[in-house]
Amino acid sequence: MGKVLVITGGSSGIGAAIATLAAKEKYSICINYRNSADKADALSTELKDLGAKVISVKADISTENGVLDLFEEVDSTLGTVTHLVNNAGIISPIQPIEEYSYDRLQEIFGTNVIGSFLCAREAVKRMSTKQGGIGGVIVNISSVAASLGSPNEFIDYAASKGAIDTFTVGLAKEVAEYGIRVNGVRPGLIDTEIHAHAGDPQRIERLENLIPMKRGGTAEEVAEAVLWLLSDNSSYVTGSTVTVSGGR
Repeated sequence: MGKVLVITGGSSGIGAAIATLAAKEKYSICINYRNSADKADALSTELKDLGAKVISVKADISTENGVLDLFEEVDSTLGTVTHLVNNAGIISPIQPIEEYSYDRLQEIFGTNVIGSFLCAREAVKRMSTKQGGIGGVIVNISSVAASLGSPNEFIDYAASKGAIDTFTVGLAKEVAEYGIRVNGVRPGLIDTEIHAHAGDPQRIERLENLIPMKRGGTAEEVAEAVLWLLSDNSSYVTGSTVTVSGGR
Protein backbone atom coordinates (compact mmCIF):
# COMPACT_ATOMS: atom_id res chain seq x y z
CA MET A 1 0.00 0.00 0.00
CA GLY A 2 1.27 3.47 -0.84
CA LYS A 3 1.90 6.34 1.54
CA VAL A 4 -0.98 8.82 1.62
CA LEU A 5 -0.15 12.12 3.30
CA VAL A 6 -2.58 14.85 4.31
CA ILE A 7 -1.04 18.25 5.04
CA THR A 8 -3.40 20.82 6.50
CA GLY A 9 -2.58 24.40 5.60
CA GLY A 10 -0.31 22.97 2.93
CA SER A 11 -0.37 25.64 0.23
CA SER A 12 2.49 27.83 1.46
CA GLY A 13 5.26 28.22 4.03
CA ILE A 14 6.18 25.17 6.08
CA GLY A 15 3.29 23.14 4.66
CA ALA A 16 4.45 23.69 1.09
CA ALA A 17 8.03 22.77 2.01
CA ILE A 18 6.80 19.54 3.60
CA ALA A 19 4.77 18.73 0.49
CA THR A 20 7.76 19.31 -1.78
CA LEU A 21 10.03 17.00 0.20
CA ALA A 22 7.27 14.40 0.52
CA ALA A 23 6.74 14.39 -3.25
CA LYS A 24 10.38 13.44 -3.70
CA GLU A 25 9.83 10.57 -1.23
CA LYS A 26 6.96 9.15 -3.31
CA TYR A 27 4.07 10.08 -1.02
CA SER A 28 0.64 10.65 -2.50
CA ILE A 29 -0.25 14.07 -1.15
CA CYS A 30 -3.35 16.02 -0.24
CA ILE A 31 -2.72 19.75 0.09
CA ASN A 32 -5.46 21.22 2.25
CA TYR A 33 -6.12 24.95 2.13
CA ARG A 34 -8.81 27.36 3.23
CA ASN A 35 -8.36 30.48 1.08
CA SER A 36 -5.21 30.22 -1.06
CA ALA A 37 -6.56 28.40 -4.10
CA ASP A 38 -4.01 29.94 -6.48
CA LYS A 39 -1.07 28.91 -4.30
CA ALA A 40 -2.47 25.42 -3.78
CA ASP A 41 -3.01 24.91 -7.50
CA ALA A 42 0.46 26.21 -8.37
CA LEU A 43 2.09 23.95 -5.80
CA SER A 44 0.06 20.96 -7.01
CA THR A 45 1.32 21.55 -10.53
CA GLU A 46 4.93 21.72 -9.34
CA LEU A 47 4.60 18.47 -7.41
CA LYS A 48 2.91 16.68 -10.27
CA ASP A 49 5.86 17.70 -12.43
CA LEU A 50 8.02 15.82 -9.90
CA GLY A 51 5.91 12.73 -10.55
CA ALA A 52 3.80 12.84 -7.40
CA LYS A 53 0.10 12.06 -7.17
CA VAL A 54 -1.38 15.23 -5.67
CA ILE A 55 -4.78 16.72 -4.93
CA SER A 56 -5.62 20.08 -3.41
CA VAL A 57 -8.75 20.28 -1.25
CA LYS A 58 -10.41 23.44 0.00
CA ALA A 59 -11.73 22.84 3.51
CA ASP A 60 -12.01 24.87 6.71
CA ILE A 61 -10.59 22.46 9.27
CA SER A 62 -11.95 24.53 12.16
CA THR A 63 -15.39 23.12 11.31
CA GLU A 64 -16.72 19.58 11.63
CA ASN A 65 -18.07 19.51 8.08
CA GLY A 66 -14.83 20.87 6.68
CA VAL A 67 -12.80 18.06 8.24
CA LEU A 68 -15.28 15.37 7.20
CA ASP A 69 -15.31 16.66 3.63
CA LEU A 70 -11.51 16.74 3.55
CA PHE A 71 -11.04 13.13 4.63
CA GLU A 72 -13.87 11.85 2.44
CA GLU A 73 -12.19 13.46 -0.58
CA VAL A 74 -8.88 11.84 0.34
CA ASP A 75 -10.58 8.44 0.79
CA SER A 76 -12.19 8.60 -2.64
CA THR A 77 -9.27 10.09 -4.57
CA LEU A 78 -5.99 8.99 -2.97
CA GLY A 79 -7.02 6.16 -0.66
CA THR A 80 -6.79 5.72 3.09
CA VAL A 81 -4.60 8.23 4.88
CA THR A 82 -1.40 6.80 6.34
CA HIS A 83 0.31 10.05 7.35
CA LEU A 84 -1.07 13.35 8.67
CA VAL A 85 0.67 16.64 9.31
CA ASN A 86 -1.43 19.02 11.41
CA ASN A 87 0.20 22.14 10.02
CA ALA A 88 -2.71 24.56 9.57
CA GLY A 89 -2.38 27.43 12.00
CA ILE A 90 -3.37 31.05 12.11
CA ILE A 91 -2.05 34.05 13.97
CA SER A 92 -3.67 37.40 14.71
CA PRO A 93 -2.07 40.86 14.71
CA ILE A 94 0.19 41.67 17.63
CA GLN A 95 -1.91 43.01 20.51
CA PRO A 96 -1.90 43.14 24.32
CA ILE A 97 -4.55 41.00 25.99
CA GLU A 98 -6.62 44.07 26.89
CA GLU A 99 -7.49 44.39 23.20
CA TYR A 100 -8.40 40.75 22.53
CA SER A 101 -11.89 40.03 21.25
CA TYR A 102 -13.94 36.89 21.72
CA ASP A 103 -13.95 36.37 17.95
CA ARG A 104 -10.15 36.54 17.82
CA LEU A 105 -9.84 33.80 20.44
CA GLN A 106 -12.50 31.66 18.79
CA GLU A 107 -10.66 31.83 15.47
CA ILE A 108 -7.21 31.08 16.91
CA PHE A 109 -8.29 28.10 19.01
CA GLY A 110 -10.80 26.89 16.43
CA THR A 111 -8.14 26.38 13.78
CA ASN A 112 -4.99 25.75 15.79
CA VAL A 113 -6.44 23.42 18.42
CA ILE A 114 -9.91 22.14 17.52
CA GLY A 115 -8.94 21.68 13.88
CA SER A 116 -5.92 19.58 14.86
CA PHE A 117 -8.05 17.44 17.17
CA LEU A 118 -10.70 16.85 14.50
CA CYS A 119 -8.15 15.94 11.82
CA ALA A 120 -6.34 13.60 14.19
CA ARG A 121 -9.67 11.99 15.11
CA GLU A 122 -10.44 11.20 11.48
CA ALA A 123 -6.90 9.97 10.84
CA VAL A 124 -6.95 7.68 13.89
CA LYS A 125 -10.26 6.18 12.78
CA ARG A 126 -8.59 5.14 9.55
CA MET A 127 -5.10 4.26 10.79
CA SER A 128 -5.79 2.40 14.04
CA THR A 129 -5.28 -1.35 14.01
CA LYS A 130 -8.11 -1.48 16.56
CA GLN A 131 -10.36 -0.13 13.78
CA GLY A 132 -8.96 -2.45 11.12
CA GLY A 133 -6.29 -0.06 9.85
CA ILE A 134 -2.61 -0.68 9.24
CA GLY A 135 -1.19 2.05 11.48
CA GLY A 136 0.22 5.41 10.57
CA VAL A 137 2.01 8.56 11.64
CA ILE A 138 0.79 11.96 12.82
CA VAL A 139 3.03 15.01 13.15
CA ASN A 140 1.70 18.13 14.86
CA ILE A 141 3.29 21.50 14.12
CA SER A 142 3.73 23.47 17.34
CA SER A 143 5.89 26.55 17.96
CA VAL A 144 8.66 27.71 20.27
CA ALA A 145 6.07 30.31 21.30
CA ALA A 146 4.50 27.54 23.39
CA SER A 147 7.46 27.64 25.78
CA LEU A 148 8.27 31.36 25.49
CA GLY A 149 4.69 32.58 25.93
CA SER A 150 5.08 35.43 23.41
CA PRO A 151 4.35 38.25 25.88
CA ASN A 152 3.39 41.57 24.27
CA GLU A 153 2.94 39.82 20.93
CA PHE A 154 0.39 37.00 20.74
CA ILE A 155 -0.06 34.99 23.91
CA ASP A 156 -3.23 33.45 22.46
CA TYR A 157 -1.25 31.89 19.62
CA ALA A 158 1.40 30.71 22.09
CA ALA A 159 -1.26 29.17 24.32
CA SER A 160 -2.82 27.36 21.36
CA LYS A 161 0.55 25.82 20.56
CA GLY A 162 1.00 24.85 24.21
CA ALA A 163 -2.23 22.90 23.83
CA ILE A 164 -0.74 21.17 20.78
CA ASP A 165 2.33 20.10 22.77
CA THR A 166 0.12 18.50 25.42
CA PHE A 167 -2.11 16.95 22.76
CA THR A 168 0.93 15.36 21.10
CA VAL A 169 2.02 13.62 24.29
CA GLY A 170 -1.45 12.43 25.26
CA LEU A 171 -2.48 11.18 21.84
CA ALA A 172 0.83 9.40 21.34
CA LYS A 173 0.29 7.38 24.52
CA GLU A 174 -3.34 6.69 23.67
CA VAL A 175 -2.75 5.21 20.21
CA ALA A 176 0.78 3.75 20.42
CA GLU A 177 -0.43 0.16 20.83
CA TYR A 178 -2.65 0.54 17.77
CA GLY A 179 0.20 1.16 15.34
CA ILE A 180 0.14 4.96 15.30
CA ARG A 181 3.06 7.20 16.15
CA VAL A 182 2.42 10.83 17.11
CA ASN A 183 5.15 13.46 17.35
CA GLY A 184 5.54 17.20 17.09
CA VAL A 185 7.86 19.78 15.58
CA ARG A 186 8.35 23.11 17.34
CA PRO A 187 9.69 25.74 14.89
CA GLY A 188 11.30 28.94 16.07
CA LEU A 189 11.64 32.11 14.00
CA ILE A 190 11.14 30.79 10.48
CA ASP A 191 11.14 32.87 7.32
CA THR A 192 7.49 32.52 6.23
CA GLU A 193 4.51 34.81 5.71
CA ILE A 194 3.25 34.31 9.27
CA HIS A 195 5.17 37.34 10.54
CA ALA A 196 3.49 39.62 8.01
CA HIS A 197 0.12 38.19 9.04
CA ALA A 198 0.97 39.19 12.62
CA GLY A 199 1.68 42.74 11.43
CA ASP A 200 5.48 42.57 11.80
CA PRO A 201 7.09 41.49 8.50
CA GLN A 202 10.54 42.44 9.81
CA ARG A 203 10.16 40.36 12.98
CA ILE A 204 13.01 37.97 12.19
CA GLU A 205 15.45 40.82 11.59
CA ARG A 206 14.25 42.50 14.77
CA LEU A 207 14.74 39.42 16.93
CA GLU A 208 17.55 37.45 15.28
CA ASN A 209 20.14 38.59 17.84
CA LEU A 210 18.16 36.64 20.44
CA ILE A 211 18.80 33.44 18.49
CA PRO A 212 22.08 31.69 19.38
CA MET A 213 22.67 30.92 15.70
CA LYS A 214 21.98 34.61 14.88
CA ARG A 215 19.61 33.90 11.99
CA GLY A 216 16.09 32.85 11.21
CA GLY A 217 15.36 29.39 9.92
CA THR A 218 13.88 28.24 6.63
CA ALA A 219 10.70 26.31 5.97
CA GLU A 220 12.84 23.61 4.38
CA GLU A 221 14.81 23.11 7.61
CA VAL A 222 11.55 22.51 9.47
CA ALA A 223 10.29 20.21 6.72
CA GLU A 224 13.38 18.02 6.99
CA ALA A 225 12.54 17.32 10.64
CA VAL A 226 8.93 16.57 9.76
CA LEU A 227 9.89 14.14 7.00
CA TRP A 228 12.18 12.29 9.38
CA LEU A 229 9.37 11.89 11.88
CA LEU A 230 7.03 10.69 9.13
CA SER A 231 9.52 8.10 7.97
CA ASP A 232 10.41 4.66 9.26
CA ASN A 233 13.79 6.09 10.29
CA SER A 234 12.02 7.33 13.43
CA SER A 235 10.16 4.07 14.02
CA TYR A 236 10.79 4.03 17.80
CA VAL A 237 9.99 7.71 18.35
CA THR A 238 6.56 8.72 19.63
CA GLY A 239 5.31 11.35 22.04
CA SER A 240 8.31 13.56 21.28
CA THR A 241 8.58 17.11 19.99
CA VAL A 242 11.61 18.21 17.99
CA THR A 243 12.58 21.85 18.39
CA VAL A 244 13.90 23.55 15.23
CA SER A 245 14.82 27.00 16.50
CA GLY A 246 18.51 27.71 16.09
CA GLY A 247 18.97 27.21 19.83
CA ARG A 248 16.35 29.73 20.99
